[in-house]
Amino acid sequence: MEKGQGFRGFLNYVRRNPAFGLGVFLLLALLVFVTVGALFVPESGAYPLAAPTNQAPGEEYPMGTDAVGRDLLATLVYGTRITLSIGMIAGVIGLAIGTVLGFMSGYYGGLFDTVVKFIVDVLMTIPQFLMLVMIASSVPDPDQMSIVQMGLILSIVSWVRPTRAIRAQVLSMRERAFVMMAKLSGMSGMEIIIKELMPNLMPYLAISLAGAVNGGVMGSLGLQTLGIGNLRDPSLGMTIYWLRYYNAFLSGYWWWILEPVVVIVLIFVAFLLLSIGLDEFANPRTRRTV
Repeated sequence: MEKGQGFRGFLNYVRRNPAFGLGVFLLLALLVFVTVGALFVPESGAYPLAAPTNQAPGEEYPMGTDAVGRDLLATLVYGTRITLSIGMIAGVIGLAIGTVLGFMSGYYGGLFDTVVKFIVDVLMTIPQFLMLVMIASSVPDPDQMSIVQMGLILSIVSWVRPTRAIRAQVLSMRERAFVMMAKLSGMSGMEIIIKELMPNLMPYLAISLAGAVNGGVMGSLGLQTLGIGNLRDPSLGMTIYWLRYYNAFLSGYWWWILEPVVVIVLIFVAFLLLSIGLDEFANPRTRRTV
C-alpha cells in the first residue's frame, strides 16, 4: 500500500510539475538509447577505421560516419555512456566531499569551519575551468587518460560549490528547535547530523547531485574539446574535438556537427529541468498546491 501511495504521489508530483517530468523523461530516454543501443550496435564501430570516412547518413550508416572512419551511431551510443559516466563519477565524489565538509563545518564551526570557509572562498575566486585545464594538462600521458581519471580530476573542483551551499543550509538549521531538542535528549553531534539534519536536506542534496553531475559532464566536454583526454575514446567531447580538427564546419559535414550537439543539449536540458523540478520540492516557498 505504501509503495503504491508513493508511486501515485510521484505521478501526482510529475503531473503538477511538468519541468521535472520532462527532465526525468529526457534522462530516461538517454539511458534507454545508451542501454538498448549497446545491444544492437557493436562497440568496435565507435573507434577509428571501423567504417568508410565522411559518409552521409544512409541505409548502412543511419547517422553517417566521420573523417576518422567511425560510425556516428556507435559513437553516440558509447560516447554518451562515457560522458555520463564521467559526469556521474565527478558529481558523486564532489557531492560526497562537499556534504561531509559542509555538514561538519556548518554544524561544529570553530577553527575547522574557518579553514574550510577560507579554502572555499579562495577557490571560488579562481576560474574553475582554468584550474581543470592546468591540472589535467599536468597529468602524465593525458592522451591516455581513463574515464575514472577524468572523473577524479573533475571532482577536484566539483566539491567547492556544494560545500559552500550545504554549509549555508546547515548554519540556518543548527539553531532550530528540533536540533536543540536533539541536543537536550543527549544525541551526539554526528547523530544529529545523520538523523536530524541530513534527512531534512535530502531534497536539497538531490538538487546538488543533479547540478554536480551536469557540471561534471560540461567540464569533461570542455576539457576533451581542447584535446585533453584519451583521443581514442568515442566520448562526446572527443567527437567535438575531432570535428573541429577536421574542419567539419567548413567541409559541410552537417551530420557530424548536428548529432553530438543535439545529444549534449538534451543532457544539459534534462539536468536543468531536474534541478528546476527538485527546487520546487525542496523549497516550500515555490511549491504549488494541487
